[in-house]
Amino acid sequence: MSTENTNAPLGGSDGSEDEYVPTHEDQIAQRLAELSEEDARQRAEALRAGLLDYDLDEEDAALLDLWEEGEPEPEDEPIPPVLAIVGRPNVGKSTLVNRIIGRREAVVEDVPGVTRDRVSYEAEWNGRVFTVVDTGGWEHDAKGIHQRVAEQAELAVDVADAVVFVVDSTVGPTSTDEAVVKMLRRKGKPVILAANKVDDITQEADAASLWGLGFGYPYPVSAIHGRGTGDLLDAALDELPEESAYGGLIPRGGPRRVALLGRPNVGKSSLLNKLAGSDRVVVDDLAGTTRDPVDELVELGGRLWRFVDTAGIRRRQHMAHGADYYASLRTQSALDKAEVAVVLLEASEVLSEQDVRILQLVLESGRALVLAFNKWDLLSQDEDRRWYLEREIEKDLAHVAWAPRVNLSAKTGWHKDKLVPALDTALESWDKRIPTGKLNAFLGELVAEHPHPVRGGKQPRILFATQPSSRPPKFILFTTGFLDPGYRRFIIRRLRETFGFEGTPIEVAMRVREKRGRRR
Repeated sequence: MSTENTNAPLGGSDGSEDEYVPTHEDQIAQRLAELSEEDARQRAEALRAGLLDYDLDEEDAALLDLWEEGEPEPEDEPIPPVLAIVGRPNVGKSTLVNRIIGRREAVVEDVPGVTRDRVSYEAEWNGRVFTVVDTGGWEHDAKGIHQRVAEQAELAVDVADAVVFVVDSTVGPTSTDEAVVKMLRRKGKPVILAANKVDDITQEADAASLWGLGFGYPYPVSAIHGRGTGDLLDAALDELPEESAYGGLIPRGGPRRVALLGRPNVGKSSLLNKLAGSDRVVVDDLAGTTRDPVDELVELGGRLWRFVDTAGIRRRQHMAHGADYYASLRTQSALDKAEVAVVLLEASEVLSEQDVRILQLVLESGRALVLAFNKWDLLSQDEDRRWYLEREIEKDLAHVAWAPRVNLSAKTGWHKDKLVPALDTALESWDKRIPTGKLNAFLGELVAEHPHPVRGGKQPRILFATQPSSRPPKFILFTTGFLDPGYRRFIIRRLRETFGFEGTPIEVAMRVREKRGRRR
């Protein structure tokens, strides 16, 4: 069996110089429109029957037996309850979050202030699903970026159904802990007190000093070793309702997942804040403020979307260290969990190597893609820069010319409403499936009008085609020989022109098959 993925870009172009060039115009789209579904189905069945004359393996048979059945419509679901983890800096909040969710997801480093935003993760304990929110360290007299971090922690408490207050038992209550107590009492939320860093039974006496905080029994835990976390979670679940008091219903199938990608300081956090309608993410002139991916449910166009604001990808991953290194890994993780990526580019600056590399990450992940040009409003008086930008787009972004473009301002929110139609277009294409009859009718007409060039006295034929999957759309062509790369690009281009597919990569694989009895 031989397959080949033609989705990857060739250098900085779309390889158009190597693409098969047809010798004449055709009326394929018109003929397809006139073809009935029944005629298309009968044609496809005849082609499929012809495959019986060729050597097929078990995987081929499984592909050909696939029926295009729609999945049942999912029902609306309640939003799980929310548990916020708060405390002063460096008491082990992120370590405890990692222990609760059972994986190393929250960024942890042995210095205070690594977590800056409120970051949500899905967790499960004793069969109950809930959302745990990691927060930055709370300080009542913080200044600058640390003040904004504290504000985010307080906002997390506002939308939580219960709070775990983490205190370092080896240090005991501090003045900052007392300030957190006052804040929590103002909020009036159920509070479970976690006495962290109790690594063995001899240290449990240290936790007793925390009774004076007024939140009842201080649960002795060791976030790093997991000791006592089960009892803590049992107590937390006793306080959590069955569903969030601040959510409502998650739309059928869940919100579409959008990853915001871009190099550091390009405006991702500012854009997320504008979309959310609040200062959801810490924004600072210091590049690389965001370290954890930050999930946010945002209502746009009358629907909920789950946005992930990711840490900026640096020039080379091995040049990052500590928290920045782990944040770059989590950026890839956020992309893996997303369905569509919005890559934010700065219109006022020349496209960088980093921008192109980020786009390559999206292509390799197979996610739908929207290009968003930030600070476009500043170009209104700069005609020269707009002209040069269009030339850069033609040259450096030719391999993603199929992606919808949105020109906006993350700072002011200018044209942010244009993002939803672009996302809808990209996701609709990403989900799209072409009926087998229509697909084979299209290829039959295409090959009849524009046959593959003869190579070495042979002309490979397309025997049958199927689309086994979407997200992204993947097509498999059964052929009698390898198709030239330029001819495959031609097929992909005509697939886009005929069926849409704006905003999604397309994968095309070949299975070269010989007639039975020809092998010796």
